[in-house]
Amino acid sequence: MQTTIEETDKHKVKLSIEVPTDEYSKDVDRAYRTIANSVRIPGFRKGKAPRQIIDTQIGREAVIEQFVRDSLYTYYMEAVREHDLAPIDDPDISLDDVDFDKPLQFTAEVEVRPRLTLETYKGLKVERPPTDVTDEEVADYTERLRERFAELETVERGGTDGDYAIIDIHGSVGEEEVAEATQADFLYEIGTGLLEPKLDEEIRGKSPGDIIKFDSVLPEGFGDRSGEELSFSVLVKEVKAKKLPDVDDEFAKTASEFDTLDELKADLREKIGESKEREAEGIVRERALTALVDLVEVDLPERLVEEETERRMASATQRYSQLGVSLEDALEAQGWDEERFRSDAEEHALRAIKADLALESVSRQEEIEVTPEELAAEIGALSQAMGRDPKSTAKALNESGQVTSLAADIIRSKALDIVVENAEVVEGSAELADEDQGEEA
Repeated sequence: MQTTIEETDKHKVKLSIEVPTDEYSKDVDRAYRTIANSVRIPGFRKGKAPRQIIDTQIGREAVIEQFVRDSLYTYYMEAVREHDLAPIDDPDISLDDVDFDKPLQFTAEVEVRPRLTLETYKGLKVERPPTDVTDEEVADYTERLRERFAELETVERGGTDGDYAIIDIHGSVGEEEVAEATQADFLYEIGTGLLEPKLDEEIRGKSPGDIIKFDSVLPEGFGDRSGEELSFSVLVKEVKAKKLPDVDDEFAKTASEFDTLDELKADLREKIGESKEREAEGIVRERALTALVDLVEVDLPERLVEEETERRMASATQRYSQLGVSLEDALEAQGWDEERFRSDAEEHALRAIKADLALESVSRQEEIEVTPEELAAEIGALSQAMGRDPKSTAKALNESGQVTSLAADIIRSKALDIVVENAEVVEGSAELADEDQGEEA
């Protein structure tokens, strides 16, 4: 098969493809077999009619249509792979008259992803956040450990944020009790707003025996009742406060495998340090990728940006839906509107596409490939995360074509490894680490 390529417009190419008769003859045979198996011709068993009879009885045009339908796209994709193109839409194919005694000739015009060649991607300057563990961090983690081993003790005072109240709560509409908003002996942490937002402001300062009555609209998460106005009656039966353990050797024995507080704190310092090291490595990779993307100057196809933007918006909509919240309500809570959200999604889409193009450029120049062992390891990790058998996961990925995307992800990760390995990493500040975390959020 012979193929030539020419640029016809910005981001568009035209492939001129010629397939010799001896190369496509087997596909012509298959088209005849398909026609023969789909019709009944008197005097012949189904599937056994010879070519001449099919041409006479059914018509050569029917065979040509079947051949084009079954095989033309295959030749097109072979040409795409030959020139290492990445189409972003369906091709516009122009086909010459088909004569099975002559070479098959056709053209395919298609919009493609841009291809970059970065002149430099080594020696990028990247700041690494500090990983020293401070006494304050150890003290903070120790305090959280105390919270985990806190006991609840009954108090006779009014409840405050952080206290727990045992309550009977009844929600009703008129005389009808609403089961979703009614519960007896419920242990509620004051200040969390988890049950009914207005409950917190009503229950603060209340003591055992107090009865609270108020009206409120049920928030999201109450199914069909969400948005409905209910009357609430709450009996405070008991108030419990946290009793934190003393920070001493006995606490260390209770909260860990260590006998002394000093040993516990030394272990916490080590674990916090390991966590900060892992976090720093992740931040270095993010910063290296950002520095790489900053090198990219390319005019991207509108279709490519639009599709990635829509994908990100659909993904966000699905995430909020799984939390029982609509995208509109989530945006309103953040003080955003859909226009601002779409603009933000488009900005992130632009950088994501540029990052992919940059890493693809690195992978080509470094001739990065995926080994069967690397692909198997990735499929194994994916299977474990999904709780599935690796063989069934591999089969599903192959059948859906997603194994190609998985391989591409591995290649991009290896390309970023090379960028990081060759970067000039310097010690940065903790403030920069906080900024990175804010951007990721």
